[in-house]
Amino acid sequence: MVLLVVGLVAGAVAWGLQRSQRPEPERGPSWSVPSLLDRTHFERPDAPWLVAVFSSSTCLACADVREKAAALASEEVAVVALDAVAERDLHQRYGIDAVPMVLVVDAGGIVRRHFVGPVTATDLWAAVAELREPGSVPPGCDGTVCG
Repeated sequence: MVLLVVGLVAGAVAWGLQRSQRPEPERGPSWSVPSLLDRTHFERPDAPWLVAVFSSSTCLACADVREKAAALASEEVAVVALDAVAERDLHQRYGIDAVPMVLVVDAGGIVRRHFVGPVTATDLWAAVAELREPGSVPPGCDGTVCG
């Protein structure tokens, strides 16, 4: 009987030690996204909308995102591509730590939508269209998820 109790206690202690030594689960990456921009730091601060594309010349996905965003340029929408080396000060000022990052910003500098990583033209264009004219895109396709 004593051996059974000792065995149970030893098993419980071993189980507890094993559980406490398990590594913490890995956390996925997280990025900071600014919520407010000073529009005077960017070209055409008087435009009603700004699409700021933070990117890097060494990033393969960035060129594609810059090209998709460039198609949005109009009198109403200023599109600015900001390279991590050439516009390092803006990347640092706004804490940009992942590229590509697209910010859709209103006239007051409030970031109304953002995309981190590659984005489809459909999602990006729908986001800008819905912000400029609410109700202009079908339900479920407002630039946050289009399906």
